[in-house]
Amino acid sequence: MGQLRTSPPPPQATELERWVLDTPEDLRDVRASLRDALNRHGLVQGEDLDEVPHMVLLVATELSSNALRHGRPPTIVTLLATDDCFLLDVADHDVSSVPELTDISPMDSGGRGLFLAQSISLDVGWYATETTKHIWASFPRKG
Repeated sequence: MGQLRTSPPPPQATELERWVLDTPEDLRDVRASLRDALNRHGLVQGEDLDEVPHMVLLVATELSSNALRHGRPPTIVTLLATDDCFLLDVADHDVSSVPELTDISPMDSGGRGLFLAQSISLDVGWYATETTKHIWASFPRKG
């Protein structure tokens, strides 16, 4: 169907926390730690932002699962922030493949991670370094 837009995250983003996943079982611990990190690093509570932790955790789970399933280990999940948004960056070590938005049918059991990220985040992009491929999504930090 198409490729995801190539774009590094905003350069002013500051790394807050990082997790390394070697297996799908590591996801449970990352989700719990990520939720705590969002609150610890200044998610401003408010009616407009009540769903942000759920959205970040959902996208983190989807993108990490894809990286664990299709990429080369380890998978690295990084939480970054700017003044007004959180950025979730998920990296794997398969630089030979390009993230693609594929056609999916309602009966498919997978393939929705990138679509989900695009539909519930502020922005989504991907970039590669010499050793890693990164997919990132941004979420509001303040109302």
